Amino acid sequence: MAAAGPASAGGGRWEVVRKGRRPAGGAGSRRALGEANAGRALPLAAPIATSDTIFELGFEKTMKKQNKEQVPPASAPEQQHRKHNAGKSAKKSSASDAGLKQGKFRTLEEALKALDLADLQKELDKSQNVFPENPSVWVKDLAGYLNYKLQAPKSDPMLSQHAHDYPYCLVNKELKNIIKSLLGRSSSVLELFFDHCIYTMLQELDKTPGESLHGYRICIQAVLLDRPKIATMNLGKYLEVLRSHQNRPTKCLTILWALGQAGFTDLTEGLKVWLGVMLPVLGIKSLSPYAVAYLDRLLMMHPNLTKGFGMIGPKDFFPLLDFAFMPNNSLSPSLQEQLRQLYPRLKVLAFGAKPEATLHTYFPSFLSRATPSCPPDMKKELLNSMSQCLSVDPLTFSVWRQLYTKHLSQSSLLLNHLLESWDSGSKKVRQSLQETVRSFKVTNEELAARGPNSDQDVAACDAACKNLLHKMKGRGFPWSRLLLVILVFAAGFLMHDIRTQGSFQASSSARILRSSGILSVSQQAWHKVSHYSLEGYSSSPGSQIPCCTSRSVSKSCCFSS
Repeated sequence: MAAAGPASAGGGRWEVVRKGRRPAGGAGSRRALGEANAGRALPLAAPIATSDTIFELGFEKTMKKQNKEQVPPASAPEQQHRKHNAGKSAKKSSASDAGLKQGKFRTLEEALKALDLADLQKELDKSQNVFPENPSVWVKDLAGYLNYKLQAPKSDPMLSQHAHDYPYCLVNKELKNIIKSLLGRSSSVLELFFDHCIYTMLQELDKTPGESLHGYRICIQAVLLDRPKIATMNLGKYLEVLRSHQNRPTKCLTILWALGQAGFTDLTEGLKVWLGVMLPVLGIKSLSPYAVAYLDRLLMMHPNLTKGFGMIGPKDFFPLLDFAFMPNNSLSPSLQEQLRQLYPRLKVLAFGAKPEATLHTYFPSFLSRATPSCPPDMKKELLNSMSQCLSVDPLTFSVWRQLYTKHLSQSSLLLNHLLESWDSGSKKVRQSLQETVRSFKVTNEELAARGPNSDQDVAACDAACKNLLHKMKGRGFPWSRLLLVILVFAAGFLMHDIRTQGSFQASSSARILRSSGILSVSQQAWHKVSHYSLEGYSSSPGSQIPCCTSRSVSKSCCFSS
C-alpha cells in the first residue's frame, strides 16, 4: 500500500511511494473489488481464479487508475489497524464458513439457507460505491459471490433429474428481489454478463477439482427469465465453440443447457436455440440425447404451437424428417422413436398458420424422397404429406407438372396412391387432378415416342394415368340406380297399401291418384295403348280376332280380318 508523509513535508499533497506487501487473501477472494477492498477480504478455503474476460481487463485498468489518482494512500498506523480488523473479521466469519472449510454443503438447499443475504447486499453496495459507473463489475461480483457461497455437490451438466427451472426455483423471494434489482440497474451489460457466466463455467470445468457452478446457473436463469433473446444473439459463436469442444461433452452440454434456458420462457427463442445449435449437433452421440430431450420438454411446456409458427422452414424440417424415419442414421432406435413421436407437432410448426400458401414449397422435397426403395413407414408419411399438399395448396399441382419428367418413378407412386384413396378426395381436388393427369398422359405419349429411355417408369405412369382417367369417367351421377331404387320403393309401397286395404280401389294410393287426376289420365292412356296394340296385331297376316259376344261390350269393339 502507498504510505503518506507528514502534511507539512508534502506541501499539502499526497506523496506516493513504493507499495508494501499485500495482506493475505485480498486479491484472491474479491479480485473484482480491487486493492481498495484488500483489507476486508473474506477468508477462503481455496482462492478463486477468475477468467481473463473483458470484465477482468476493465477491472484491472480501473483499479490501477483508482490506486494512482483517486484512492489516497493509508498511513502505517492505519495499515496495522486494518490488519487487526481483518484478523477479527476472519475469526468472526470462520464459524459461518466452517462448512466450506470442511467441504461442501450436502445439498444446494442447505447452501441457500446458510447464505447471508445481508452480507451479500453489503458486498454489492460496496461494489457499486467503488465502481459507480461500471455495472459490469456489479453483476460479476454477484455471480462470483453466489457461486463461492453455494458450493454443493455437483449435478450432471444437463440437470436432467431436476425441474426445468432448477436451481433458480430453490431461490427464496428475498434473494430473487436482490438479483432482479441489480440486473435491472445493469441492463446495458446483461449480454456480456451472460457470456461471462458461460465462459467462466467452461474455465471452471478445466480445473481439477473444479467448483460447482450453481451460482452462475442461477444468474443465467435470472437473466433469461426477463430477457430470453439474449441467448439467441450469438448462436453462431456458440456453435463454433461446440464444434471446437466435441471431445469434451461436459463443456458442450453446459453450453446447451445455458442457451436452452431461453426456451422455457419463450417458445420462439427456444426453437431458435434448438434449430441453431442443437439440430446441427444432433448426430453427435454424446449430445443427441439432450437435444431430443430438450425438444420434448420444450414442446410439452408450450402446447400452444401458434407462437412458434414461422420458425421451422423446409431447410430445417426435412433433416428432422430424415432423422425420424430413415433407418441406420446416427440416432439410436430409442431416440429415433422419441423424435418420431414429436414429428407431428414439428410438422404443424413447419406448415404454419397458412398451409394453403406454403405447402407447395414443401412438395418438391417430399416428391424427391418418395423412391420405390424408400422405407415403408417413410413412404407412407411422404405419400400422405404429398396428398395433403395437393388438397390444401392449389399451387402444388403446377409444381408437380414442372417436376413430373424428372421424377417419373416417384410420380407413379403418388398417382397409384391417389387412385387408391380416390373415394376420400374432395371434388375440387378431383377437378384439378383431372387436368393434371391429362397433361401427364400427353407427356407420357411424347416420352414413349422418343425412344426406350425410362420405358419402365413411363409405362408405370401411363398405366396409373389411364386408371385414374377411367375412374374419373365412371364417377357420373348414377341416374339409373336412383330410378331403379325409386321404382322398387314405389312398387313395394303400392303392394303394401293394396294388401292393407283389401283392393286397389279402396287403397290410399288409388285415392291419391284419383284426386290428382293421374288415375284418369293413366286409364285413358292404357285404353289407347290397348286399342292400338289390338289394331297392330289384327293387321298382321293370318290373324283373326273373334267378335265379342258379351252384351256389355259394344259391337264396335269386334274386329275381323
